[in-house]
Amino acid sequence: MTQDLSLDLHALTARLDRGADRILRKEAGISYPRFLLLFMVGETTTTQRSLAQRMGVTEPSISRMVATLVGEGLLRVDNTRGGGNRHSVRLSARGRSLVQKCYSLLESRLVDLVKASGVPYEQYARHTKRLLATLEAATAPLSA
Repeated sequence: MTQDLSLDLHALTARLDRGADRILRKEAGISYPRFLLLFMVGETTTTQRSLAQRMGVTEPSISRMVATLVGEGLLRVDNTRGGGNRHSVRLSARGRSLVQKCYSLLESRLVDLVKASGVPYEQYARHTKRLLATLEAATAPLSA
């Protein structure tokens, strides 16, 4: 039996992302990339530049997405004091509510999926966190 873990992880991630997008569009009226941006903003007040870096997209792309989400009342953008042209981005109350709804929706589906696979959820979560921590470490062989 050959080990195709790298390809399997790629396929799993792609399928989970597509599934999350379908679920969120149908049940919450938002795309998965927009949810991810809202989720990241919800973790801490941030700037558009740091959001672009975290999401691996260009600043103009984030700027357009942020403008759309501000227009929908999900985000607030404030000038950063002493920051020149820098702006801080944070969730509105409506955005916070939507993030909580979407997170609960996706997490419950993932719990069901993991249970259906026969792998104990806690074990899967523990190994996933360990792998992510290893990738984030400065000495990780695949980190760049």
